[in-house]
Amino acid sequence: MKKPLLAVKDIVQITGITARTLHYYDRIHLFKPTHLTEKGYRLYDRSSLGKLQTILLFKELDFSLKEIADILKLTKQEQKQILKKKRQALLSKKQRLETIMIALDEYVAGKDISQLQIFNHSSVLPLKEQYENEAKFIYGETETYKEFNKTLEKISPEDQEERFQYMEEIFSQIAACIDRDPASDEVQRLIGEWKENLSQFMTCDAELLACIAHTYKFDARFRNYFNQYGSEDLADFLYSAIMYHINR
Repeated sequence: MKKPLLAVKDIVQITGITARTLHYYDRIHLFKPTHLTEKGYRLYDRSSLGKLQTILLFKELDFSLKEIADILKLTKQEQKQILKKKRQALLSKKQRLETIMIALDEYVAGKDISQLQIFNHSSVLPLKEQYENEAKFIYGETETYKEFNKTLEKISPEDQEERFQYMEEIFSQIAACIDRDPASDEVQRLIGEWKENLSQFMTCDAELLACIAHTYKFDARFRNYFNQYGSEDLADFLYSAIMYHINR
């Protein structure tokens, strides 16, 4: 014959929660014992286990103890409505975590931070927008920046992506020449293609090219970006090749 009342140790054995947790739930009036013995020992009837299991379920669903106490006062129908909203919130959290895991794997694998989608569903602006805002802040009043913006407005997103991929291909080819002299014909031919691609967006005079070369070499974000092409020296190599192209 099973005992009609359960002691704290019985609840602990059945559910796996600690005696300390049961005592705390009693103290905050979340889950009180059914009876108290003359010596003050807590006893629970077996039907109260259902309430405790409901509390543990809501806790696993990431509700606070205060929220759980409020939910338990509601009707079953009202509880279901809250749980439906919680499910949607958990689904959004799951999708966010999946995005974070993908970005983490890509970053560990060597993908540059500028290519990650980590901020696309965040209160933080996506990196692409951050870079655009930074460029506007620094160069917004220059004629070159205004010219660049006017040109960009005329190009479809698909064409922009195609030209970006072409630029990446040029960087890959330059990276394959890392053991050559930056002044070699092949490297200079590729720098010429790089310049030609840039010229579709802005007037590439010597001053602008030197500024870009300096940014490649000294901005840590660009150095990290170029690391994905397999050489930590690519930023320095590009700087030397561009500067030779300007001065020859």
